[in-house]
Amino acid sequence: MKHTSDEKVEFKILDSKLIGSDTVVFRLEDGAMVKVRVMIDRAGVAVNFTNPDGSPNYNIAASLNIAVIPPSKKFSIPKSQLMRPPPPKEPTMKPI
Repeated sequence: MKHTSDEKVEFKILDSKLIGSDTVVFRLEDGAMVKVRVMIDRAGVAVNFTNPDGSPNYNIAASLNIAVIPPSKKFSIPKSQLMRPPPPKEPTMKPI
């Protein structure tokens, strides 16, 4: 196939299936845990383009989610961000 920079490359969308866990957990020397989660958002294989060696050309869009859990397993947020329960409602029925 002849390749020029003006040509558009078309991709066939591929379904992806998770094999194993999508999360890897590391423990740091201070006791904190780092959880790294990888998700494939989109995967495709080119239908009108190949790599120079003739192998298929894949286009992968992935997301990475990183969470650090401190050794104390505690966190804090401002009180203004707390959801407060609504005040109790007055009874609508009055005694006779």
